[in-house]
Amino acid sequence: MKAIKQLRTEGKPLEPIIRIGKEGLNDKVIGEIMKVLKKRKLIKIRILKSSKESKGSIIDEISEKTGSVLVEKVGSVAVIYKD
Repeated sequence: MKAIKQLRTEGKPLEPIIRIGKEGLNDKVIGEIMKVLKKRKLIKIRILKSSKESKGSIIDEISEKTGSVLVEKVGSVAVIYKD
């Protein structure tokens, strides 16, 4: 696995690919995240204000269900990595 510091640097210029809103985190969203992680390995996710769940719990659940690692969380944006 790459060093977290290097992954943070690589994640900075990325645009959020997945947006989580009022529907929250469901199986469809998890499936989409898994599909994108297989192609790119490093992705940025934005949690919209309309989301009913807390940002921290959503990010923890994503990491747990996808087997990915949280690289960085700034405000409502998270960068995750899966090798």
